[in-house]
Amino acid sequence: MQSLQFLAVSVTQELDLNQFARHFGIEKKFKWEDILTLKDNQLKGIISDYHNKTVYIFHFGCLVSINCTKHDLSDLYNYLCKIDNSLVKNQDLFKYIDSYRVEINSDKELEVYHNYMVAPKLLEYYPQMIAIVLARSVALDRIEDNIEKVSDDIEKIIEYLDQGNLNIGDNKLAKLSAGVLRYKYNTISYVMVLDKPDITWYKEDAEILFLQLSDLFELQERYEKLRHKTETIMDITEVFTILTHAKRGAKLEWMIIILIAFEIVLSLVEKLF
Repeated sequence: MQSLQFLAVSVTQELDLNQFARHFGIEKKFKWEDILTLKDNQLKGIISDYHNKTVYIFHFGCLVSINCTKHDLSDLYNYLCKIDNSLVKNQDLFKYIDSYRVEINSDKELEVYHNYMVAPKLLEYYPQMIAIVLARSVALDRIEDNIEKVSDDIEKIIEYLDQGNLNIGDNKLAKLSAGVLRYKYNTISYVMVLDKPDITWYKEDAEILFLQLSDLFELQERYEKLRHKTETIMDITEVFTILTHAKRGAKLEWMIIILIAFEIVLSLVEKLF
């Protein structure tokens, strides 16, 4: 019985696939939706026992391996750091991690479970389909963690407002808004949670499998929760902005009143003396 073990990690926000492809001698212009696949020839000399191992690299910062160990992924990531100096070395690679197993048994029908799936034979599109879902899942883990940090910042500002303080700088508000918009953009454009792989448009079985796996990893539900959170935080940030601008407007009005009063007093003084 053949078995494939998948391991997925989210290592950063974005990876430059074209830079890696050039290094490995792959002559192709990679677009946002493309996946860089490294097999035996490319992995040789980077990881030990490179035979029958594959690594998919996604532009939204994820690595998905087949039959690789954690040590293999660490070695590969350290190698990628030498190619792209912008990558952070010595980080915790396995903070956002997920795994899945495929078992090939000719006596079984196709069955999809939470931790593994069983199939009578290994179809060509199975590995990449599973890799796509796993990559999106760990990418969402990273985004969910980041949006929680933004939520914590928002909560601190709400507590500050409860005390009657409205001195929130424009820079802080701008950073909060930018952070929320960035995470919202990342889920839709970078991770492409709502997009189906191209093969699903002309192969019905591939679409069925993709939908089953997406449902198991709750991609749609997690995306909807993220969307709701970002919209809520943006609404709160907008309230902060309105209150801050209203306070500044009131200060400006008082300054104008004071200047007018001062001018009147000066006029009276000139007339009297």
